[in-house]
Formats: sequence, C-alpha cells, structure tokens
Amino acid sequence: MDSPRDRIVKIVRLLEKAYPSPQTLLAFETPLQILVATILSAQCTDERVNKVTPALFRKYPSARAFAEADRAALELDVRPTGFFRNKARSIIGAARKIVEDFDGRVPDTMAELVTLPGVARKTANIVLSSAYGKAEGIAVDVHVKRLSGRLGLSGETAPEKIERDLMALVPKKYWLEFNYLLVNHGRAVCRARKPKCPACVLKALCPSAVL
Repeated sequence: MDSPRDRIVKIVRLLEKAYPSPQTLLAFETPLQILVATILSAQCTDERVNKVTPALFRKYPSARAFAEADRAALELDVRPTGFFRNKARSIIGAARKIVEDFDGRVPDTMAELVTLPGVARKTANIVLSSAYGKAEGIAVDVHVKRLSGRLGLSGETAPEKIERDLMALVPKKYWLEFNYLLVNHGRAVCRARKPKCPACVLKALCPSAVL
C-alpha cells in the first residue's frame, strides 16, 4: 500500500501530464500587478479580472498611484469584479503600506506580505509563487479546498488548516505548482457541480470518484 506521500507524488505526476504548464491564469507583468489582480479575483473569475486589469494598470502604473487613488474612482474602476468597495479599500491600503514601509516595492516574504491590508496567506502565496518563484506555503482557494476534500488530503474546512495539512503531505518541491495543478483540474474536470469522474486521471486514487 502506498504511503500518503507516495500517493501525493502519483497525484502530482498525473496532473503534471494533464496540465504540463501550470500557472496562474491572471494576466500580470509585475509583482504589484499580480497582487492587485489576486485581490480582485476574490469571488470573481480570472477571466473577468483580466478584462478589468489592462485599463486599471494603465491608470495606476505604480504603488504610489494606487496609494493616492481616489477611493470612489477606484471603486468604479474595479466594480465589475464584485465586492468593489472592500477591494478598493484593500488595494489602496496595501499600496500605501508598500510605499511607506517597503519603498514602493511589493515585499517578497510571507511575513511581510501578510502585513498588507487585504492580504492573507492565499494571496501572499500566489504573489510569492507567481512573481518571485518562492514557495512558503500552498495557496488554498475554492478549487484547492474542494479537491483537497474530495481526494482525502484534508478533512478541514478552514483554508489555514487545509494549507497546514497540505504542507505536511506535499513534498516542498511541488509547492509552487500544486495550487495551479488543482485549480486547472478543478476547472476542467473536478467541478463543483457534476464532476467528470469517468474522465478523471485521478479516479483510481480518488476516494470520492463516482464511476
């Protein structure tokens, strides 16, 4: 019988074959842009965020520009992503701290990133992995939460506890890609409604598979 770690490695390798270039679908060029895009992606699709951000990044090309933004104007700019008041407040707050405490540069450590308003571990993990190629944890979004439960990787429901379980199971060399692999699989096959179990590459390893 495979150990839990052996099973994880099999899961990762099967997903790597199915999704050979796992990466965030959010469009960005700089650490600031992926930070803002990730904040906007809460309760919103990446596709919709990507429609909003090109004009947004032209209008606000730096942390200082976001920090000095008019709140009402920024709310209008990000309104299509939903929860626009909270998102505008978080973006302005994070940008101000970046300008005041980090000389206008998005920090590249978990400890520093989570001091930014509106930034918890999920957002910090995505910024670290996407912008800096660093793995200090595993981002737990709705897809990772769902698949972690279905695959029997965690029985927890809180993202921080799920992340803790995943970090204990997943070899660190896979941390950078693990979120993206599960997100890709969650969108393509292991959907919230009507998962495509018969077509799933993980069906032999999944205790939730319905064939």
